[in-house]
Amino acid sequence: MQMRQFKIFLLLLFLVPITSKAQTESTKRVLLVGNSFTYFWNMPQMVNAMALLDKYPMDVRQSTVGGATWEEHYNEKRGTQTRRLLKEEKWDYVVIQDHSLSTLEAPDRFEEYGSKLTETIRKSGAKPCLMMTWAYSSNPLMQDEITTKYRELAQKLQSDIIPVGELFMKARKLRPDLNFYFDDKHPSSEGSYLIALIMYKALTGNSVREVPDRLYSRDAYGEELILSFIHHETGEFLRQLVEETAFNGNLSKE
Repeated sequence: MQMRQFKIFLLLLFLVPITSKAQTESTKRVLLVGNSFTYFWNMPQMVNAMALLDKYPMDVRQSTVGGATWEEHYNEKRGTQTRRLLKEEKWDYVVIQDHSLSTLEAPDRFEEYGSKLTETIRKSGAKPCLMMTWAYSSNPLMQDEITTKYRELAQKLQSDIIPVGELFMKARKLRPDLNFYFDDKHPSSEGSYLIALIMYKALTGNSVREVPDRLYSRDAYGEELILSFIHHETGEFLRQLVEETAFNGNLSKE
């Protein structure tokens, strides 16, 4: 009896590492590169929470510094960690978001360093994707130029694009009663919830219709953290908007 138990123990001992390795290899690792437009209101953590609820094997991390440009990420300025993370860790997808005014005030820099970052990402073995930003609350007319520049660059680089800015502005137009801005440019909690829905839909191709209004995480002590707290009617509208808007974003289909 003891010998039989010992053999079972040895079998389990060898199976556990194999199972653990398989789970690790199946997990899609995503790096979000940008600034406060990416990290505001815990947007990356919300995407992770959606994946966890869906039991989708995805791990989303970020390389963000407030106000950072692609040029600063590429040249490792202001404490950015993007180049180091690309060298030292393996990623499946890297989503890059430039400063919100780059397309308007520095289009040459936008194109140059978007191209350089994309090349670096591809050399690391990951798939690059551009995250389109949105117009400021005070000037919706910004969006046309932002959209044009992001789409032109994505086409030039043959890269996927996540059209956050377009859906952000569509939501603003359809529901002028909702405030999608925290200030003149940063997203409100509703705005970041919308961005997270778009990001999750783009990265996985999964439906977002059943995503809850409240999303949770846990701190280092295991205590529950509420990442989002959206009114149900607002959540229903945002989920339907993302679900019914056709956009080229299912990055999970290679």
